[in-house]
Amino acid sequence: MTFKPLAGLCAAAVALTAGSSALAQAAPAPAAAAPNVVHGPPISGMCIINVEAAIGTSTVGRYVDTRMQQIVAQTNAELTGEKNAIDADAKTLEARRATLDQTSLDQQVSALQVRANALQRKAQLRDREISATEQKAVARIGQEMQPLIYQVYQQKACSVLFQRTAVVIANPAMDVTPQVVTALNGRITQFAFDRERLDGPQAAAPGGVPPIVQTPGAAPRPAAPVKR
Repeated sequence: MTFKPLAGLCAAAVALTAGSSALAQAAPAPAAAAPNVVHGPPISGMCIINVEAAIGTSTVGRYVDTRMQQIVAQTNAELTGEKNAIDADAKTLEARRATLDQTSLDQQVSALQVRANALQRKAQLRDREISATEQKAVARIGQEMQPLIYQVYQQKACSVLFQRTAVVIANPAMDVTPQVVTALNGRITQFAFDRERLDGPQAAAPGGVPPIVQTPGAAPRPAAPVKR
């Protein structure tokens, strides 16, 4: 077996980031200067909501985004520590290769390769766990927001509610997103959650919904999750 340094073998193992997160996409990006538009009068009974922006700009949405960054950093630290240990052992073996017979060298190279492959598999698992964690957290926000959308819909005397992504341009007076965000901020600010585990006994165990931190007088949580 020909020995190959492992310095680059695990590079992909520590590539987890939060940059492609649903929350990162939900947060409104800096927009180019919009042309001056003169809107017609608001259409009575027609309302618009931007669900993604409501999640991304709410207090609980920003909390989840921050918590996800912490989880990603912890996961990267775990993977980086293992990668560094493999790299260090590979460098040591490289320095000793002239003193080893071919059989011993091949055995130790194989052992390092097994560790590197295991790390790659762990990195892929962690990536799936990060995605599952974020999806569950965002769904939790949606679950809390659903009854508030109905509440604002009634308060604004809406007859129809459109998702903002289905509308090219509209009079901002018909947008109820700010009212939904205000209601969501008054209902929930954060909730405890950790990285989902997709391996081992804990992955098969029924997962309870973590407790939430609510402001005084918040309404009870609905049982049905939001459909998005």
